[in-house]
Amino acid sequence: METNIKRHLDEIAVFFTTKPDELEQFRIKFLGKNGILNDFFEEFKSQPPQQKQVLGKLLNALKTAATEKYTELKKGIAASSGQGADLSDLTLNAGFGNYGARHPMSIIRNEILQVFSKIGFTVAEGPEIEDDWHNFSALNFQPDHPAREMQDTFFIEQNPDIVLRTHTSSVQVRLMQSQKPPLRALMPGRVYRNEAISARAHCFFNQVEGLYVDKNVSFADLKQTLLYFAKEMFGSDTQIRLRPSYFPFTEPSAEMDISCSICGGKGCQMCKKTGWVEILGCGMVDPNVLENCGIDSHVYSGYAFGMGIERITNLKYAVKDLRLFSENDIRFLKQFENNI
Repeated sequence: METNIKRHLDEIAVFFTTKPDELEQFRIKFLGKNGILNDFFEEFKSQPPQQKQVLGKLLNALKTAATEKYTELKKGIAASSGQGADLSDLTLNAGFGNYGARHPMSIIRNEILQVFSKIGFTVAEGPEIEDDWHNFSALNFQPDHPAREMQDTFFIEQNPDIVLRTHTSSVQVRLMQSQKPPLRALMPGRVYRNEAISARAHCFFNQVEGLYVDKNVSFADLKQTLLYFAKEMFGSDTQIRLRPSYFPFTEPSAEMDISCSICGGKGCQMCKKTGWVEILGCGMVDPNVLENCGIDSHVYSGYAFGMGIERITNLKYAVKDLRLFSENDIRFLKQFENNI
């Protein structure tokens, strides 16, 4: 690999042309999406660690040399053809730089909010640094619950406990304390958990939670709301199933799966051959939570649900590595330019 890179450096050093089509071929060969540089960067990933430092410097030198050579020759061709002669003409149209693109997480977040806004949900937000009451106690977490341990949660202070919120359920508590039912709102935002970073997990991620509290709210209302969301988000053929689960703040509780949008429920790698993909947790708000927030549980009932935006984005765009969402890699983000 090192020999090939040096050979291409020598090739670039002596390259010269005054023909636009030859210069374009040069750009495609070295700087194009399927060019030599991309092939080298892919090969670089599998190289032994002791060689990566040397190869990395050579790859950067190759990229710089190709870019500078292309820019130099392009200017020369433009000057010789007279294209640069009228730059002072104020009647010419202004040049425009490259447009940015919306982040895939922002695209999906906005889609989720838009789907629920059609059935009356508003948006509520709250602080990312929370006290124990709003993050744990008001939500029915027992004193010995594992989520209260420093191994699972980022603590800012102790006695009293101040933490980075582990879910946007804390916003639900603040909403129920500050407003009277009926309540129908979404709580989007970033949350933090002390987890090892990998392709499938990160120490922070983005959630959207939903809350509906009113008189005579039932589990049937919850099911129909989530079925509506699944069909709007993933297509009219999407089916859902609810599996019994446990959360301290809801009773009864469930995990919701959707029929795999990749294979249509037939079974594939994405759904682990089951035909179903889990996307969110949900349930009826526990009466203790309502009482903790000053709402009479004998008069009012409600449901709540929560999903990770990264998981929904993965399903929509088949992104295999969670870390790509927070690395600001231009090559990854440019794939979403058409979604501006």
